[in-house]
Amino acid sequence: MNEFKLNCETSGARLDKFISDSNIDLSRSAAVNLIENGAVLVNGLIVSKKYKLSQGDVVVVNVPDPMPYEAKAENIPLDIVYEDEYLLVVNKPKGMVVHPAAGNYDGTLVNALLYHCGDSLSGINGVLRPGIVHRIDKDTSGLLIVAKNDFAHRSLAEQIKEHSFTREYESIVFGNLKNDSGTVDAPIGRNPKDRKKMCVTEKNSKNAVTHYSVITRYKGYTHIKCKLETGRTHQIRVHMAYIGHPVSGDKVYGIKSERVDFEGQCLHARKIGFIHPKTNEYIEFTSELPDYFKKYLTKLQNISFC
Repeated sequence: MNEFKLNCETSGARLDKFISDSNIDLSRSAAVNLIENGAVLVNGLIVSKKYKLSQGDVVVVNVPDPMPYEAKAENIPLDIVYEDEYLLVVNKPKGMVVHPAAGNYDGTLVNALLYHCGDSLSGINGVLRPGIVHRIDKDTSGLLIVAKNDFAHRSLAEQIKEHSFTREYESIVFGNLKNDSGTVDAPIGRNPKDRKKMCVTEKNSKNAVTHYSVITRYKGYTHIKCKLETGRTHQIRVHMAYIGHPVSGDKVYGIKSERVDFEGQCLHARKIGFIHPKTNEYIEFTSELPDYFKKYLTKLQNISFC
C-alpha cells in the first residue's frame, strides 16, 4: 500500500479533481474509485467524491499495490535488425503494443521477446517490461533497442539520459511548415484536463527538445524528419501539435477532419544509434519506410498532381 499526503492550498476544488490533478498520476476515474472504497481521507475522515476542499485540508490517499502479473511468452514473429549476446534491435510494426498493460496483456512486443529470448532479458524494469530500455507508441512503427542483460541496460539507459542516443523519426504532418528546419524546446507534462494525454506545460513537466527538418512539401501536408534530443512520452506528437502542425492521422493530438484518410498516425522511428555496451563502438541502424507510410506518400503525390 502506497500512502500519499496532499495539502490543499486553495479552497473550492472537488476532492476527485484535486487528486487527479496532483502528482500521484491517477486518472479522475481511478481517484473516484479510491474515494468510494474508503481509501481517501480528508482530515482523517471519509468523505464523498464531491466534497469541496478548504485551504489547509490534509488529504491522505492510499493507493493499493498493483496486482502481480507475469508476462507470458508468445510465438509472435519479430523483425530483428540486429542481435548479439548483449542486445537486439527490433523493427516494431505499427499497431503492436511494446509492453503489457491494462487492456493489453498479450500480443505485445514483450510477449514476443520472452518467446524469442527466454530468460536472456534485463530485469531492471521488472516482469512487465523485461529488456525494455525505451519504448515507442502502439501506432508508431520503427526501431527499438532491447537489452539482454542488466549491464547492457544500464549502459544504454545512461546514454539516453545523457542525450547521446541517436533517435530519428520520419513523419507526415498537417499543414505547410514555414521554415525548412527548426527546434521545438518546450517542457512536456501530463495534461491537467486529461491525464491520459500529455501537453506543453510548465507544471510538473520535464524539458523536451525536438529538432525537425523538411524532406518534401505537399499540398496541405509536409514530410519531415525529427531528431529527438530528449525522449518524453508522445514528444514528437505533442511538439508538432504545439506548433500547429500535428502528426497526420493522430487521433489524440491531431486534426479531427483531414482531407486525406491516414488510417492512424504517420510516424516512423527510422534511425537509431548508440555506443555498444561491450565494444564501446558507435553503431547505427536504419529502417526502410514501411508500406503504410509509402502508401500515404503516394496519396499526397496524387493530390499534388491533380
